[in-house]
Amino acid sequence: MFYNASMGKEGTKLIAQNRRARFDYHVDESIECGIELKGTEVKSVKNGNISFPDAYAEIIRNEVWLKGFHITEYVYSSVFNHNPDRPKKLLLHASEIKRLARKVEEKGYTLIPLDFYLKNGRVKVNLGICKGKKLYDKRADIRERDVKREMQREFRKRLDG
Repeated sequence: MFYNASMGKEGTKLIAQNRRARFDYHVDESIECGIELKGTEVKSVKNGNISFPDAYAEIIRNEVWLKGFHITEYVYSSVFNHNPDRPKKLLLHASEIKRLARKVEEKGYTLIPLDFYLKNGRVKVNLGICKGKKLYDKRADIRERDVKREMQREFRKRLDG
């Protein structure tokens, strides 16, 4: 069993984080989902060979599908490799899917993957229920980040001498 301070839970290991999603969207809430992977996809994900800059989730016929999520082919496999860009099914309870569907339809939210991590040996996705930010919100975030960075520099200067 290992501990990852960035996730804050015992038995979890962060594989990848979608920092861009937190910059482009307001994350109202998030939900943990399982992900249905086939064959060599599991080994590729565990190695961190994934890319998801434009990934999103879509609800089709009471099932949640992750699209735009690329899993690179596993290097050590034979001819039985997986399709890197196929849509992946997310595993959720029916009641959770209904709740997500209501939010997405009524209030104009989008489902964006925020984190991919291992939890007790299984690949999990932290799916965010997000709303797009306006340009001025993004500017405010950049300004806030710059101010924090400047405060840290000043603090370090005073500590050092």
